[in-house]
Amino acid sequence: MYDELTQKDIEKMEEEIEYRKLIVRKQALEAVKEARAHGDLSENFEYHAAKKDKNQNESRIRYLERMIKTAKIVSEESDDDKVGIHNKVEVYFEEDDETEVFTIVTTVRGDSLKGRISTQSPIGKAVFGRKVGDRVKVHVNEECSYYVQIKAIEKQVDDEEISIRKF
Repeated sequence: MYDELTQKDIEKMEEEIEYRKLIVRKQALEAVKEARAHGDLSENFEYHAAKKDKNQNESRIRYLERMIKTAKIVSEESDDDKVGIHNKVEVYFEEDDETEVFTIVTTVRGDSLKGRISTQSPIGKAVFGRKVGDRVKVHVNEECSYYVQIKAIEKQVDDEEISIRKF
């Protein structure tokens, strides 16, 4: 499976890779070297912690490079009357008689606690590309689904700093 990313997501990931290669890698190697100089490596906690940090940095670099390599680049552009990436969407949940507002984002930026719903989530898939007034069925799984109605779409320019979800 691939992640759907915008060009901004790719650029932010490339910046992080460069930072990790030029700054963090150098610091991690220096920490390992310094800890190694303290003597017996079998009982040297600092050495083991420094090695762990170095390995985590290298793992993060590989993860980001793999994501970029396998990503499907999607456009942030959408029709004025349709739900697109970075749009705030007001949705009415019929079963609960409640309305919620959330922002549609790419897979790496999804964070439901901050009101950012991924285009690959069940509700994101259901409302993406739809118009105000559309009543859509959200499929959670084969046995569970519910209906929502799109009440409003607010187009917005993504001014906030891009934060890539870390695992």
